[in-house]
Amino acid sequence: MKIKDRLALYFTLISTTVLLAVLFAVYFIFIKFLESDFYDRLNDRAFINANLYLEADEISADSLKRVKTEYLETLNGEIVRIYDSNNKPRFITDNQQFWTSDFINQVRKAKKIRIKEGLRQTVGIFYKDNQGDFVILASAIDNSTYNRIGKLRISMAVTFIIITAGLLLSSRWIANRILKPLDIFIGEVKKIKSSNLDFRVQETKNKDEINLLAQNFNQLMDHLEQAFILQKTFVANASHELRTPITSLLMEAEIALSQPRNAEEYQKALRSVVDDADKMNATINSLMSLAQADLELGATQTEAVRIDKLLRELQVHWAQKNKQSKLVVDFEELPSQTDLLTLNVNKNLLEIALNNIIGNAFKFSDYQDVHCTLTVSEQEIKIAIRDLGVGINQNDSEYIYKPFYTSSSNVNLKGNGMGLYMAHKIISLAKGELSFTSEDKGTTFFVKFRNNV
Repeated sequence: MKIKDRLALYFTLISTTVLLAVLFAVYFIFIKFLESDFYDRLNDRAFINANLYLEADEISADSLKRVKTEYLETLNGEIVRIYDSNNKPRFITDNQQFWTSDFINQVRKAKKIRIKEGLRQTVGIFYKDNQGDFVILASAIDNSTYNRIGKLRISMAVTFIIITAGLLLSSRWIANRILKPLDIFIGEVKKIKSSNLDFRVQETKNKDEINLLAQNFNQLMDHLEQAFILQKTFVANASHELRTPITSLLMEAEIALSQPRNAEEYQKALRSVVDDADKMNATINSLMSLAQADLELGATQTEAVRIDKLLRELQVHWAQKNKQSKLVVDFEELPSQTDLLTLNVNKNLLEIALNNIIGNAFKFSDYQDVHCTLTVSEQEIKIAIRDLGVGINQNDSEYIYKPFYTSSSNVNLKGNGMGLYMAHKIISLAKGELSFTSEDKGTTFFVKFRNNV
C-alpha cells in the first residue's frame, strides 16, 4: 500500500473512531436526558394527582373534572395509584392494586423512588396529608422518546456514513497534496542514469523532511559523481600514461633479445629498461597521488584557517627544506578584524596546493628567492606568489592545468605535470580562483578567495 493511501486510511480511522465515540456519547446523553425528563413529568403528575385527590374535599367535583381534562394530558399506558397507610388504593375509581405491598413499603421507606421496567418508567413518592400518610405511584410508557431515539439513530448512522466518506476523500486529497513533492522527487530520481550523474533533484522551499531528503540525496549524488569521475580519470590517465613506457620497455627488451650481444650492449639495454621502469614508477606514483587527492576532495572536511598563520608555517617549512634560497612572505596592511583573515577550507589540501605552486616557483627559477604577498580586503583574500624564472610560454598557458602536462621548452627540468593540476583543482573546489601572469623574467600566480564577512 502506498504511503498516501496509508495516511488517508489512518487519518480516516482515527477521525471516524473519535466521531463514533462522540456520537455514542451524544446518543447516551440524549437517552438519559429524555428518561430524566420523563421521570420529572411523572413526578409532576404524581404531585398534581396528590393535590387534586387529597384536596378534593375542598374542590367541587365539576372543578376537579375540568382541571384533569384541561391540564392533565393522558400519557401512553398511564397508571396512577394513591395508597393509604394500609397499602389500599384510594380515590381513583379503579380499585386494582397493581403494585405489591412490598414495593409500596419500599417507596414509603425511601420517600421517593424511580424505576424502569422494560419500556415502562415509574415514579413513587411518599405524601403526608391531614387525611393520613399516602404513597402515590405514577407510571407510563414514553413512546415519544423511543420514536425520537429511533430517528436519532437513523440520523446518526447517515451522518456517520457521510462524514466517513468525506473524511476518506478529503484525507486522500490532503495526502496527495502533501506528498506531491515526494512524487516529483521519485520522478526525478528515475531520470538519473550513469550517463547523467550531474543531474540533481529539485529542492523545495519548505523546510520539511522531503526537502531534507532531497538535499541529502543531492549530497549523495555529489559523492557518487566524484567517485565516477575519479574512476574514469584514473582509468583514462592510467591507460594513456602507462602505454608509452610499457611499449618502450617491451621494445627495448625485444631488441636486446633479438640477437646475441656483448656485455656492454646488454648493460646499455638494461639501463634503458631501468629508465623506462623509473618513468613508469613515477607515473604510477603520480596516478596514485592524483587518485588520493581526488578522494580527499570528494570527502573534504573544512575548518577555520587563519591564512596569515598558514603562510608563516609554509615559510618555516621551506626554510627547512630549501637551503639555497628562501620564501619571502609579505603582509600588506592586514586588517584588525581576524574574521577577514579566516577561511573555511581543508587546511591540508590548501597546503598541498600552495606548496605545489611555491615548489614550481623555486624549480623554474633555478631556486632563487620566491616572494609571497598577502593582501586582504573586505571583498577578498589574495595571495600573490612571484618567482624570477624563465616564465611560461604562451603556447603552454592553456595546458598548464592539465594532468601530466609538462612544457616542451623546459626539457631539462624534471616533473610529472601534476602540481598545478592538483593546485587548480583544490583551489577551485574550495571556491577560490587560480590565475597567473607571466613575462620573460618571472611568473606570478594569484590565489583569490571571496571574503564572506
